[in-house]
Amino acid sequence: MTELNLDLLFSRERIAAEISRLAAEIDRDFAGREVLLVGVLKGSLLFTADLLRALSIPAAVDFVRLASYGSDTQSSGIVEFRYNLESPIRGRDVIIVEDIVDSGYTLEALYNKLLLQQPRTLKICTLIDKRARREVAIEADYVGISMEDGFIVGYGLDYDEKYRQLADIYLVRPEETPFP
Repeated sequence: MTELNLDLLFSRERIAAEISRLAAEIDRDFAGREVLLVGVLKGSLLFTADLLRALSIPAAVDFVRLASYGSDTQSSGIVEFRYNLESPIRGRDVIIVEDIVDSGYTLEALYNKLLLQQPRTLKICTLIDKRARREVAIEADYVGISMEDGFIVGYGLDYDEKYRQLADIYLVRPEETPFP
């Protein structure tokens, strides 16, 4: 694969500021309670870790691993559960932590599956809310950055397992976007 040409979209400073704001909102909403952050692997790993460190309230963390993209850049609409929670969530305050909400298929499938396990509360926190390709009616309770469209990489977001390690978020130049 050739290297993609990338343009800086959201700096590490902007990302850090959004995470601080999100943590403050969660601290306020769950004051005096413990939350369980459920990170969606692999993309939300960095975001989940940084959000966890920014919280003042007690918080535990667990992960799920889902797939709906494969090597493509558009969701197939079929969500595969590859790794499930180890922690019981019945009666707990749970926050799903997602790197990006795009079509919404993956998040909707996870939300509905976790809802069946009867958490006390179930909220959604996303770093990036990409609106243009939303295909299901699901909304995040906590949104870091909203954007309309564009293929992005960095800060956990990847293309074919590459570019996750970048500290900033970059827009892949439209003429080079690896769409099928």
